[in-house]
Amino acid sequence: MGDRWYQEAVVYCLDIDTYADSDGDGVGDIRGLIGRLDYLARLGVTCLWLHPIHPSPNKDDGYDTTDFYNVDPRFGTLGDFAELLHEAQNRGIRVIIDLVVNHTSDEHPWYQSARSSPDSPYRDWYVWSEEAPPDRHQGMVFPGEQNETWSYDRTAKAWYYHRFYKFQPDLNMANPKVRAEVKKIMAFWLQLGVAGFRMDAVPFIIELTEPGNADSPKDMEFLTELRQHVQWRRSDAILLAEANVEPDQLPVYFGDSGGSANRLHMLFDFMLNGRLMLALARQDPESVIEALRDTPKLPEGGQWATFLRNHDEIDLSRLTTEQRNQVYEQFGPDEDMRLYGRGIRRRLAPMLGNDRRRLELAYALQFSLRGTPVLRYGEEIGMGEDLSLPGREAIRTPMQWSYKENAGFSTAEPEKLVRPVVDKGDFGYQQVNVTAQRSDPRSLLAWFERMIRTLREAPEVGSGSTTHIDVPMPPGVLAHRADGPTGTMVFLHNLGTEDAEVDLSSLAPEADQPIDVLSDRGYGEVGKLERLKVSGYGYRWIRLCRGQAV
Repeated sequence: MGDRWYQEAVVYCLDIDTYADSDGDGVGDIRGLIGRLDYLARLGVTCLWLHPIHPSPNKDDGYDTTDFYNVDPRFGTLGDFAELLHEAQNRGIRVIIDLVVNHTSDEHPWYQSARSSPDSPYRDWYVWSEEAPPDRHQGMVFPGEQNETWSYDRTAKAWYYHRFYKFQPDLNMANPKVRAEVKKIMAFWLQLGVAGFRMDAVPFIIELTEPGNADSPKDMEFLTELRQHVQWRRSDAILLAEANVEPDQLPVYFGDSGGSANRLHMLFDFMLNGRLMLALARQDPESVIEALRDTPKLPEGGQWATFLRNHDEIDLSRLTTEQRNQVYEQFGPDEDMRLYGRGIRRRLAPMLGNDRRRLELAYALQFSLRGTPVLRYGEEIGMGEDLSLPGREAIRTPMQWSYKENAGFSTAEPEKLVRPVVDKGDFGYQQVNVTAQRSDPRSLLAWFERMIRTLREAPEVGSGSTTHIDVPMPPGVLAHRADGPTGTMVFLHNLGTEDAEVDLSSLAPEADQPIDVLSDRGYGEVGKLERLKVSGYGYRWIRLCRGQAV
């Protein structure tokens, strides 16, 4: 892959502390992750996204940082991290890390100094107000768990701003010294060898907070500065960001009004994610067709990152109340399955009733849509969640490696694990684990390996254009195509339960010996595309023609 390697990547995200424990202390670590890199290479992963790795009091799963220039000692040392980068590179896997610079922990030395005196050199690194701002009960990210976004610090004798929890004071991005420090942090990790950053809460990073102004201005040029800084330090490094904003605002996160792609390389496609969930719930592809049609045009080099499950709740806030309720009814019927009044805190396998056909369909659809696919650890074997755990922790349980105690994650006593393993029911580690599926050629894991290999033979999916094929379709069936210099792929996905037959003969003049390259079953010859069968919950990836650039 060239400088735009991210357009043809397969991204796999994980928490180090729940992935693999090498020393038996109950917490996953870097050495454990190194020992599982061969597994990731076999799966077909080309980019590893690590959730927060820095020292932290861990009140918010590592998103409350106390030192941006080190590794949490629970995970290992900087030396271990450097070894991880080396070993991953040897297997063709790039590593990106979370960049959480919207805020720090309230235990960070910067904040402790800032609150100690108005004359502290770090005082203006945070956002303060002498009076209680009138908008302090607005803009909470975690409604139900937050009561306000401004809290009073008795030591500082002032109110401080925190878009997230009160133990996470926001940094003041209007301060040039803070901006310079953010660039320094990025340069440090790029020098070590990371391939880029997943930027957390980007709309808040660029917010120039004004006490009392619930709609404070945003400085998009800071993203331009960061992009330029990153590219100078490592030309192929990327910025993958989280910005769940209105669709018409999205293009400015990629580039300026002149059309230049001079800001973020990639954005998570929250708009598509919500509509994918709606389509699966309704067994009707119309919402996905709408998402493809309404997607803003991106500048050259801009890329979406697609996902079904990530490390947070499934965010349905971009759906209407009626649509959200339809998804809840199908996938989160119980109140304890929901979170923040907008999302679902479950993994996909239990949401889809552990129906193997629907799981394959869902991931075949995600991986065939425009953009770069992101896969959450454990989804490749169909892991479940633990709803007895609070909030987002329900889907952050240890990876299930084997039949051994603690699912092979750790040799520690069960009560010492960072989180309990799922050990009961259909998703307990005795039924769902890597060891069992690795030896079964019909397993979900084997299917993922095959599907990802097929995707990597179809670079037009990530680097080409994706369009809905607008011809009459049976109920529940979606047809779309991906075109690029390497050729054209056609995709059929049947979200309904009934078998269907599709006529795509209008595409026949373009075809050059079309063949199925991935399907839920054998369908025979593709022929002239006029009577293409697809089963209920079935799918077909068809190579229509191959271009000259191969």
